[in-house]
Amino acid sequence: MQANATTGQDMYDLARQLFPICRSLTGAGVRETLRIIKLRLPSLRVHEVPSGTHAFDWTVPPEWNIRDGYVIAPDGRKIIDFKVSNLHVVGYSEPVNKSLPLGELQKHLHSLPEQPDAIPYVTSYYQRRWGFCLSHRQRAALQDGIYRVVIDSTLEPGSLTYADLTIRGDTEREVLISTYVCHPSLGNNELSGPVVATFLAAWVASLPRRRLTYRFVFVPETIGSIVYISRNLDALKERVVAGFNVTCIGDDRCYSYLPSRQEDSWSDRVALHVLGFVSPSFKRYSFLDRGSDERQYCAPGVDLPIASVCAPSMARIRNIIRHSTTCR
Repeated sequence: MQANATTGQDMYDLARQLFPICRSLTGAGVRETLRIIKLRLPSLRVHEVPSGTHAFDWTVPPEWNIRDGYVIAPDGRKIIDFKVSNLHVVGYSEPVNKSLPLGELQKHLHSLPEQPDAIPYVTSYYQRRWGFCLSHRQRAALQDGIYRVVIDSTLEPGSLTYADLTIRGDTEREVLISTYVCHPSLGNNELSGPVVATFLAAWVASLPRRRLTYRFVFVPETIGSIVYISRNLDALKERVVAGFNVTCIGDDRCYSYLPSRQEDSWSDRVALHVLGFVSPSFKRYSFLDRGSDERQYCAPGVDLPIASVCAPSMARIRNIIRHSTTCR
C-alpha cells in the first residue's frame, strides 16, 4: 500500500469494519480482527498459543467465545441485549440460563452513576463469574420481579491469538510498535491503536529506504504482550532501540505522554522532542501513574525502551517515526 492511500477516510472505514466485532483476550473476535488487518498487511504473521501455556509466571487462559446474552424483564421485554451492544455482557462471563429476582440480579449488574447514559466495559478474565453492563439510567428504572438471564458462551481449552510483522531496514536495530486487539466495540481505547498501527506499518513499508528495522505487534493487552516477550525476549533485548505502545489515539483532546521506565531512552527523547513542537501543552504522566503494555515491555529483566504517546492523528506518529529514523 502506498502512502497516498493511507487517508483518514480509509482509516475510518477500517474502524467501522472492525467496530462490531466482539473481541476479548482470546476467541473468534480476535482472529477475525487479525484476518481483516492481514488483508491490508499481507506479510502479517498470525500465531496461536494454546491455553495452559506458561509465559513467565502467567498462564494463557481458556478461550472464551460468546454467541448471545440478554435479560428478559418481568413484563417479557428484552431489556439488555448483547446483539445490540457487545458491551452489555461482562467479558469472559461463564454461561448462565436462569430466572432470579431483581435483588439477586443486581449483584451481577454494572453501571456508572457518574455517567448515567454510558454502558461500562467490565471484564472477568481470571475469575469465573457472569454479569451484565447497562446504563445507570436504565438500571435505576428496573422494576421488582423475576428476570430471565441468558449468556450463551463457552470457556474451553483453545488458544490465544496474536500477530506480528517485521519490516526490514538497513540494520537489525529495531523500532517496536505494539498495540492491542482485545477490546470489544470501543473506538478510542482499542480500535484507534490497531487502525493507526495498521496504516503506519503500510506507510513504513512504502518508504524507499529504512535505516532501522520496524517490528509491529498486535496482541491482547497484558497477557498477549507477556506471551510475546516470553517467546521473543532475546531478540527484543538485542535489537530494540526504541518503541511505542500505541493506544488511545482516536479522540480530539490533548496529547499525552507516558515515559518508559528508564525515562531517558531514545523513545522518551524522541517523543518529548516532537511533542514539544506539535503540542507543547501535552499532558505528561509518570510511569507509575497509569499504564498499558509499556508496563510489560519495561518490566525488570525485560527493560525495553518503550513509551506510550496518545495523540489524535497518525501524522504526529509519523513525525516521531521519522525522527527516530534520523537520530540513530
